[in-house]
Amino acid sequence: MDDVPSWVQIIANVGFPIGVTFYLLIRFEKKIDVLSETMGNLIEAIKNSSTGGRK
Repeated sequence: MDDVPSWVQIIANVGFPIGVTFYLLIRFEKKIDVLSETMGNLIEAIKNSSTGGRK
């Protein structure tokens, strides 16, 4: 591998982890949005139950 430039080796070594990180961030972003919405619904349900359904 001595004939391969060092910057190509750096991209080859670093590119895969960066790609996996972006993939995971995109997947987790959708799940975090759903989790946030669910928690908002739970907070409203707790508020409604603690006030007896009155706002």
